[in-house]
Amino acid sequence: MVQREARMERVTISLDDELLAEFDAYIGRKGYENRSEAIRDLLRRRLEEDRAEEGEAGHAVGCLSYVYNHHQRELGRRLTEAQHARHDLMLSTLHVHLDHENCLEVVVLQGEAPSVRQFAEATIAETGVRHGHLHLVAAELVRGQHFHGPEHGHHHGHAHPHVHFKPKN
Repeated sequence: MVQREARMERVTISLDDELLAEFDAYIGRKGYENRSEAIRDLLRRRLEEDRAEEGEAGHAVGCLSYVYNHHQRELGRRLTEAQHARHDLMLSTLHVHLDHENCLEVVVLQGEAPSVRQFAEATIAETGVRHGHLHLVAAELVRGQHFHGPEHGHHHGHAHPHVHFKPKN
């Protein structure tokens, strides 16, 4: 696939001195080389969030992270059962013991954006779950057939979905 170089259009914005100073500090903390790249990333992130919030995102991948108290009655069991009930969304789960009471879970999800969002919201709403956050990225689901060569152990084609993301401009 050949990617075309994106055409850039120059725009001018006005910022007050205080906001510009904060933005420049942000750029320094995040390691951006220039203001333009930082602004492009902020705009991309906000537009992506807006698409997800408005339900425009069809297929999506998401990273749900949350901290919970594992002493909360039956919470661990309820969280595990919820994940099994929606196994179609689950790609991977990471469980980390933070201290004697708290655990961090990171769940990588893939599916229709409303389903991913609904699962995340239900998980975060569980009593005992705190600090929950879903990072959702819209993706195009492409169904098609492709072929593997002999290095993959089979010479035939098969169909299965592939996720494609918009290239970063």
